[in-house]
Amino acid sequence: MLRKAYLLNNPYFSAPLTAEYMKNIGKKQITTALLVGMTLSVLTWAAGKYGEIAFCQGALFSVLKYITLGLLLTVAVMRKNLTFWIFTAMAVGIEIGASFPEIALKLKVLSDIFLRLIKTIIAPLIFATLVVGIAGHSNIKQVGRMGLKSILYFELVTTVALVIGLVAINLTQAGKGAEMKAQTTQVEKANKLLEQNHTHDVILDIFPENIAKSVADNQVLQIVVFSIVFGIGLAMVKTARKQIMLDFTESLSEVMFKFTDLVMLTAPFAVGGAIAYSVANLGFDVLKNLLMLVGTLYAALVVFVLGILLPIALLIKLPIKRFLQTISEPVSIAFATASSEAALPKAMENLERFGVPRKIVAFVLPTGYSFNLDGTTLYLSLASVFIAQASGIDLSIGEQIQMCLILMLTSKGVAGVRGASFLILVSTVSSLGLDPQKAFAILAVDALMDMARTAVNVTGNCLAAAVVARWEGELDTSGELVLSENNTLASPQAH
Repeated sequence: MLRKAYLLNNPYFSAPLTAEYMKNIGKKQITTALLVGMTLSVLTWAAGKYGEIAFCQGALFSVLKYITLGLLLTVAVMRKNLTFWIFTAMAVGIEIGASFPEIALKLKVLSDIFLRLIKTIIAPLIFATLVVGIAGHSNIKQVGRMGLKSILYFELVTTVALVIGLVAINLTQAGKGAEMKAQTTQVEKANKLLEQNHTHDVILDIFPENIAKSVADNQVLQIVVFSIVFGIGLAMVKTARKQIMLDFTESLSEVMFKFTDLVMLTAPFAVGGAIAYSVANLGFDVLKNLLMLVGTLYAALVVFVLGILLPIALLIKLPIKRFLQTISEPVSIAFATASSEAALPKAMENLERFGVPRKIVAFVLPTGYSFNLDGTTLYLSLASVFIAQASGIDLSIGEQIQMCLILMLTSKGVAGVRGASFLILVSTVSSLGLDPQKAFAILAVDALMDMARTAVNVTGNCLAAAVVARWEGELDTSGELVLSENNTLASPQAH
């Protein structure tokens, strides 16, 4: 109180500065109240659920819960930070999904709208940024170097992820004794996914036969290949027409970054709708038989992030705090929507602002979405052995290595979107002579696992872009992150 009075009466402090200070004091008090409310809510829920304390059940928990949500919304309004708004939307979505499942099941349309808008951004953004990066600098040799370095890094890291998944499931033996009985809803969902399956040729599917078709089907890797070849062709043009196309693509990239900012304003609604739908559709009872699988996956992903990705970040001398601030928004979006694509435009924008050159971001990040799915590959090795254990079959070391070799091929060149990992899992299980019907039961908790592995996919790809940039000697993290007026990362300006 004395400090407040001193600031109010001190002539050296201007009125705006004093008002800002008082505003910050208010933020701290509300944030403290929020933390207290969250703690009390969790303790009350635990006491009522597991301690069977009567007065902690029902009304008391509901009052604390809604007070906490109210404080959370208040802090979100005061902070005006997109990441915090996404976190708030996740909390509100969980409550809606748990308390009002009928309404929550209709909210999936919000995330579907968001994903459709994101898909309209991806193709023009990748095309424009790659063409400018290649033709604008006329350094065609660097494209080849980046390609080799990226593929080498992708293969090393995803192989480690496969091994960690195998070690984790062999340690926990989560599949032994698990009841793998798929319900009708899981069987119907599995059959629907399998109907859309098509023959996948890892090499052939990289190259587009029709760019319009690639854009319509959202084939990110094919768009990347077309953009690279187009950029190289433009770099070979020596007339004034080259500059006309460069000006167009550079303007297009700037417009698409602004487009991204506008679409991101709807991200909290999309996140809330996606989480609400998942909670209402998933429920909590299905976790009983598959709890060990979910727990093993989350633990293995944490080990991978802390044991592999963090040391890599430290090895290339990455400023960890700033990097986490940079990827917090795209990773939050990826976790809530379970779609790597949803996070791609924001990840590209934030990484460039972080200090990774646009040409490297535009090349490494989309390519990584097909070849560097760390979370997905870890999950596939873990889930395959889980199904074998649940089937009462002990896979030998040789069979598990064979499975890893299969996964190293089948997991490449596929989009990191919901459903693709299930198709790969079914084909891998079938190749091992196991009953693919056993995989259907996993669909009961697939949404919960998909959120975690997608978040790790995005984290790994963001780090990969920084690694390649450091490898090329072009990573510049000396500057400060530029924030826009709403305290989110601003759109990058043209280089």
